Amino acid sequence: MTGDSGAGVQPRLEASALVELLGAPAGVELRAHSLAQLPSASLTTREMREALLWAREEVNQGAEGVILTQGTDTLEEAAYWLDLFWDQEQPLIVTGAMRNPTVLGADGPANLAAAVDTAKSPASAGRGVLVVLGDVIHRADRVRKSHASRPDAFTSEPTEGLVVEGRALFHNPAWKRAALPLPLPDHSTDGVHLLEQTLGDDGELLRLVLDHDPRGIVLAATGVGHVSAGMAAAVSRALDRGVPVVVASRTGGGSTLRHTYGFAGAEMDLIARGAIMAGWLSPRAARLLLAVLLDGGMSQGQIKSVFDERGARW
Repeated sequence: MTGDSGAGVQPRLEASALVELLGAPAGVELRAHSLAQLPSASLTTREMREALLWAREEVNQGAEGVILTQGTDTLEEAAYWLDLFWDQEQPLIVTGAMRNPTVLGADGPANLAAAVDTAKSPASAGRGVLVVLGDVIHRADRVRKSHASRPDAFTSEPTEGLVVEGRALFHNPAWKRAALPLPLPDHSTDGVHLLEQTLGDDGELLRLVLDHDPRGIVLAATGVGHVSAGMAAAVSRALDRGVPVVVASRTGGGSTLRHTYGFAGAEMDLIARGAIMAGWLSPRAARLLLAVLLDGGMSQGQIKSVFDERGARW
């Protein structure tokens, strides 16, 4: 993003201009390519698939790591979507900036430099997609944008590592991960809806959505995975119609539970009705994963197995 304070900043910078900000990092050969110039709220899985294919081709041509920059509004979702399919040993790093170049303390160049430091590190190999901002390294399946505007907006539980004096330092060894098959060109999130449980919500919106034949539903539930009794009844209606329902926590951290609370609308009750718990996955990540699995023609049982495995992974 760049521009002036009067007209507002817009996505105008080419990738080559971003690389010029770094100068010539020692021991690193950089090449840049602009894939799209869109505000991140307007990105779709079509652009993400193109970015994924481009990144894989760069690796095939010898790149030791790939960095994608984008706006931070949907950065956590984009990183998770890419991570579902990234099957290369070389790291794919996603970064952005919370402060645009027209304000003091713009963090874009520093974040890009930290992304380069992470991409070139041998310790980054085999970790899939990593998100790097503010010298903190995050796993793509745990990172969340947890503040609207602060420079330290991106958090994860736990963080994956830090960039210190130009070195990527990781807290733990790389984990075992398996990428999903590359999505088809017509893959989209259409028909997979994310709804949030709020005070006094009896499931009215879910019932309205069911009138339009959704493919799947993700509920951003309160606490550890709780909804109202009225919402629970609407969940049963969805499941009776063959629409899978995934329940995630709206809190911004932690995991849904499985066998602690038993009242109507609690996690034990929802599981008994046939709902799937998202575990550690955020509601946004759960929606993306559900859309991918539905596009793959998976049954509700198969979808549950994938969520049980990926949502439980600490």
